[in-house]
Amino acid sequence: MPGAVSAPTTGNVEPGGRFHNREFLRERFNSLGAVEGVPVGAYCGSGVTAAHEVLALEIAGLSAALYVGSWSNWVADPARPVATG
Repeated sequence: MPGAVSAPTTGNVEPGGRFHNREFLRERFNSLGAVEGVPVGAYCGSGVTAAHEVLALEIAGLSAALYVGSWSNWVADPARPVATG
């Protein structure tokens, strides 16, 4: 999707599988451009890991919308723009 930034969900958790603390997550998302006042949405291939991302953003103190249809829904409409590279 045009304007999308990749933030793999594996970066949200510590080696033991627990979420990183609020400060760590906030810094991670801020460095990717997710800051207060900027609308943020999350999607993935089918919506599963995007829900994880929205929770991590919430822990970081940032609100985000979940695009439930995710990439599968987006790409199904040939009228929607697709960015590559």
